[in-house]
Amino acid sequence: RIKVMQMLYALSRDEELNPSETIAIYGNGIQNCFRLFLFNLFVIKEITKSAQSEEKRRKSKHIKSEADISFTADLYNNELIQSLETNETLSKRFEDLEFSSKLPDGFIEKLYKTFRKEEDYEAYTAKETLTQEDNVQVLLALFRHCRKDDYYNEIMEDHFTNWVDDKSLIIGALKKAIKSLPAEGKFYEEYYPDKETTEDFGKTLLKEAIDQEKDLLGIIEPTLKNWDADRVAIIDMILIKMALVEFSEFATIPTKVTLNEYVDISKLYSTPKSKDFINGILDRLLKLYEKEGKIKKEGRGLVD
Repeated sequence: RIKVMQMLYALSRDEELNPSETIAIYGNGIQNCFRLFLFNLFVIKEITKSAQSEEKRRKSKHIKSEADISFTADLYNNELIQSLETNETLSKRFEDLEFSSKLPDGFIEKLYKTFRKEEDYEAYTAKETLTQEDNVQVLLALFRHCRKDDYYNEIMEDHFTNWVDDKSLIIGALKKAIKSLPAEGKFYEEYYPDKETTEDFGKTLLKEAIDQEKDLLGIIEPTLKNWDADRVAIIDMILIKMALVEFSEFATIPTKVTLNEYVDISKLYSTPKSKDFINGILDRLLKLYEKEGKIKKEGRGLVD
């Protein structure tokens, strides 16, 4: 929904952008989201390699402390990370996408050094015996540490303009991927947005919202009462139009789900008053659609 909203907003603002180009850009956005997921996975893997470098450095000292002697690169040598490191198809994908060239000098080392000071990592390295769950939790802690780092976010934005908008999606997918490790083969393709979501829902929603734009405006305007349509926030109008398309075109999505989703999106992307405004307008429009028989849902309880 957010992707579709972004595309409709771009179309409304850019006079040179046409509907066909908008739909094509939407498709490219899905690809970029997946590449962003892979890049985050790559960076996490690379950071853990620094533990191996630290171990070699410590072992090569002429005079070693007890800490030097006891240190092991478990952050890198664990089964989870090694399943990524030895995955030839994943490595080839990283190479084809030229991820290594996107890493500035010292970037990985800086993230590792700051993570070393975190309590989660200190507790991890202090354990004599590590479980699979310990390895999962330390990698989740590493990813959490990265997300809080300004430099990390800066690099993500430099290479992927969709980082800010897609960040929540990437976080969810990467957490799931870490918890699923060790994995093999093309496991990462499981995190490519499925056709049902991107094509059957997203692309259809985008196309219908574009095709029905004038009709939707004609339906919405009478419900605004004292509001002039031109005074309604652009994002609010887009979200209302999208919701109307969902009400009438997607038989398996409950109307309550649609209404709640767009109210929630407005909290993140529009004005402080938008959530109440959108909720009120959609409530009126839903009653109108029900009265006119435009709501046709499949399955028990989907209209409520």
